[in-house]
Amino acid sequence: MNLLEAAGDRPVFEHGARAVTGAQMLGLVRRIAAGLRAAAVGPGDGLAMMLGVTPEAFAATIAAYVVGARAVGVRPGLPDGQLRHVLHQDITAVVTDAATGPEHAPRTLTVSELLAASGEDGPLRLSGRPEDVARLVYTSGSTGTPKACAQTYAAMNAAWTARPEAWPPAIRELASRLRRYLVFGSLGSQVMMEYGVLTLAAGGTMVVADPPAFPDAITRYRATASVITVPRLYKLVAAQRTAPADLSSLRALMVSGSPLDASRLREALDVLGPVVFQGYGQTETGTISMATPRDVPPSVGFPPDVVDVEVRDADGRPVPPGVDGELYVRTPAQAIGYWAEPAETAEVFVDGWVRTRDLGHFDEDGRLYLTGRTRDVVIVNANLYYAGPIERVLAAAPDIAEAYVVGAPDEDTGEAVHAFVVPVADRIPDLGSLRALVGERLGEACVPATITILDEVPTAPNGKPDKRLLTTAIPRGRPASGRFS
Repeated sequence: MNLLEAAGDRPVFEHGARAVTGAQMLGLVRRIAAGLRAAAVGPGDGLAMMLGVTPEAFAATIAAYVVGARAVGVRPGLPDGQLRHVLHQDITAVVTDAATGPEHAPRTLTVSELLAASGEDGPLRLSGRPEDVARLVYTSGSTGTPKACAQTYAAMNAAWTARPEAWPPAIRELASRLRRYLVFGSLGSQVMMEYGVLTLAAGGTMVVADPPAFPDAITRYRATASVITVPRLYKLVAAQRTAPADLSSLRALMVSGSPLDASRLREALDVLGPVVFQGYGQTETGTISMATPRDVPPSVGFPPDVVDVEVRDADGRPVPPGVDGELYVRTPAQAIGYWAEPAETAEVFVDGWVRTRDLGHFDEDGRLYLTGRTRDVVIVNANLYYAGPIERVLAAAPDIAEAYVVGAPDEDTGEAVHAFVVPVADRIPDLGSLRALVGERLGEACVPATITILDEVPTAPNGKPDKRLLTTAIPRGRPASGRFS
């Protein structure tokens, strides 16, 4: 609320030709909050937010927090079965900007009817209780079934995003570049919303670009910043090499969703300039670390002082710098667990720490490096091999732009490695050489049983590479190569 009050007559949200000031946005929040209270929605009630990317959607999300409800962001395009599951997770009502809600919604409240209420006079009455869950944010499901991370009001208030005095150096540098930040997809996305709040705190404007066609959206909206996934970054770099667009307004691209190969990062910096920020975080924890364009690839920067990161071995003991292990993290705004998932909560949330299931190490200077995931593995002849190192060897080959590795059952070895590669434009990779390279660097057990050439990697709705779909596309009969597009 303080950010909107401080903004006053400054535009905070731009939707097409419409610019909404801080004062106007605060007025929307007041009216929607009054509408929610008139609908008997209050502390502890679950609100499924099925909204587009509009000023009213942003206001509705903030209003849900004002009345103390539990806001649940619903990703657009969710399959019907998953949508039913979400809407049966203690949901009181669905808030939508459509004329009607889904058939299986317990109750539907449209933004238009909520806005019909008169705004409350005087200071906003905040009803959220510290121990109540403020929001549920679903994980991407990149390594399993999506789970709902529960963040309390106390944790939300402890976050540093909206407090410039608490920004670590990397975030302070990023914030200075967020004059016009593109928003798209869903405001229920933790990443999209977190950078949005940071933009408002930095005095910038959230600018709607949906769908986010790059580089056109950057040029059309004179954007200074945007979130971008690794596949989209690769495509943008390739497009700039062949048909450069005017990206003179661009100051920051926040890479999110999956690690960025060091050689591809250097290429992006060479083509786009010093604009690439590589963020590392999880839905369970929020931001853990941030690498600026000046940081040493492939590190993800220095975790800020308010974030604790320990690298531990398989027995849970801390390891020294330079040694890989699993990352355990504590952040001020981390979730308290998974909603209605006690077994999963007990496995991941341990003694106040979050098990990231990510592998990495620190260098002697305190920079953090990611090297893989504990569950992104292939078990060959009862020995465990991580997909990350195999992907990095393949991606480092001069003819390969992207590489992805999955495992599949194998009659001879229990599981076998299967690779999918996206070639550099106009190049035809020598698949035999790729297999030999992997064997030379990592050993015969890591050599892919098949290598499939992709025109582009298939992505899940959240923009991440869809490894589950790749698994279904493994060629039968174990040929050395194939093609899938």
